Amino acid sequence: MREDIEFDAEGALLRGWFYPPAGNTAKNGPAACVVMAHGWSSTKRMYLDRFAEVFAGAGLAVLVFDNRGWGDSGTAPGKPRHEIDPWEQIRDYQHAITYAQNRPEVDPDRIGVWGTSFSAAHAFVVAAIDRRVKAVSGQAPFISGRATYANLARVNNVVAGPEIFTADRRARAEGKPPAMVPVIGTDPGELVGLPTPDSYEYFSQARAELDPDWPNEVTLRSMDLFYGYEPARYLPDITPTPLLMIVGRDDGLTGGNLAAAAYQTAAEPKKIVFLPGGHFAAYTGDGFTVAAQAARDWFLQHLAK
Repeated sequence: MREDIEFDAEGALLRGWFYPPAGNTAKNGPAACVVMAHGWSSTKRMYLDRFAEVFAGAGLAVLVFDNRGWGDSGTAPGKPRHEIDPWEQIRDYQHAITYAQNRPEVDPDRIGVWGTSFSAAHAFVVAAIDRRVKAVSGQAPFISGRATYANLARVNNVVAGPEIFTADRRARAEGKPPAMVPVIGTDPGELVGLPTPDSYEYFSQARAELDPDWPNEVTLRSMDLFYGYEPARYLPDITPTPLLMIVGRDDGLTGGNLAAAAYQTAAEPKKIVFLPGGHFAAYTGDGFTVAAQAARDWFLQHLAK
């Protein structure tokens, strides 16, 4: 049965769930643990429990957490909620790993990291820079800030220029509140974070069914920050940590073609799994079954004693 948890991340109190491994007893000893976080502007309640239950049911401990400023997690003093800084989130993965290592149920030398969409990018970066990670799995990964920005940051099909970020930075420096934009919307004349039809469908359904408190807003600066984030550059540095990448063949949000090309830059040991469908295919239906089982098997293989 999962446990509500919280831990300090250098001033931000992060909250989440800890799943003990099914069937684990003191006689079995500490278990391998998978650390998980949600994607861009999402929360842990949006399907992450389903993946965690698959992993825990296979005998893995699981730690799931909300990123700072999202869901149940707090944020650092003076920082706004609903802002997404990739490097803060990367460091929070590292704080979560440390918390997991200090739990008596967890073998501190057998830590895996799982991510989805934006957090898949973080999972890859953490695996490249933190050798505590012994296996990594990322599904529907965010690959390139510049490429994704060019596809998404549009008003009436014109790419929003840097002047909007400049104005926001200057206003914030003068003590004004951060500019906010909706995550999803239907007006082509309004800048939104994720303008694709499948994003609108996914978040609308997830809010209605899973997290009614989900706020349809994100700071404008979050878009500025993801523009400069190029996680694919870390893929060659993940080796010798085993890398699993799960890609939607028709992913038009973060780019299934970008992910497949970036995968070629990673060294062995590695594996890629393709799902039929788009960016959100891995969360429900047959896509979920394939993605969850592939990640489960990867962690069982590479986190074994």
